[in-house]
Amino acid sequence: MIVDFHCHAGTGDRLTSPWTTRAPLSSYLRRAAAAGIQRTVVLPAGHNDYAAANEELARIVAQHRPRLIGFGGVHAEQDAGRVQEILLRAVELGFRGVKVHCADARPTREVCDAARDLGLPVLMDVTGKPSVIDLVAPEYPMVIFIIAHLGSFVDDWRAQQQVVDQLVRYANVYADTSGVRRFDYLLQAIRRAGAGKLLFGSDGPWLHPAVELHKIRMLKLPIEAESLVAGGNALRILKKASLVSEKSAHRAAAWR
Repeated sequence: MIVDFHCHAGTGDRLTSPWTTRAPLSSYLRRAAAAGIQRTVVLPAGHNDYAAANEELARIVAQHRPRLIGFGGVHAEQDAGRVQEILLRAVELGFRGVKVHCADARPTREVCDAARDLGLPVLMDVTGKPSVIDLVAPEYPMVIFIIAHLGSFVDDWRAQQQVVDQLVRYANVYADTSGVRRFDYLLQAIRRAGAGKLLFGSDGPWLHPAVELHKIRMLKLPIEAESLVAGGNALRILKKASLVSEKSAHRAAAWR
């Protein structure tokens, strides 16, 4: 099964860029289906109220279940003091992970504690500053961190090189392939960290999923390794999150 681990959906409220304005899925879903992508992890568009954005995302996921899998958004600074509440609600909505964008704020202990307690993987965009990984990964070895864009959407080779090193050093750190243009860093990640550490992602709906998937094909991996990158690693992470978050949902219902 091919799983796109990085796509956006819903309405943003900042109106500062496409990814904080609107993420329409109609073209993406058509393109992904044509490319053979069977499941997609969707994340909220940039928002000043992720609790509201998560509710909208849940409605979108419900319209396309089981095709779409939701990850809730959280803003570590603006949501301080209620991160666990927001993520508990995300679990109740059926979400299987959390997205943290360092352009909003770096992850705090409150965010990482909630992710650990709820069994949620963290998809994190470090915006070219992978030093944050050296802080959170060893402090929270039970939390899986997936680093978007191999560390940089804007083609910062220094950041991507550092993330490759971190994939080797930390058992709980993974990376997605979305928007990575320096192809040799993907090859280096495979050779040094192994196929078990990369997850296919498209950064849809703005990047074409078939184009991003073709990069995985061009790695020319053995079929078993390609299957891991294209979906096997994602399914393993999501299955683990589902088992833990199901228990968390029961606990949340008892607490409320």
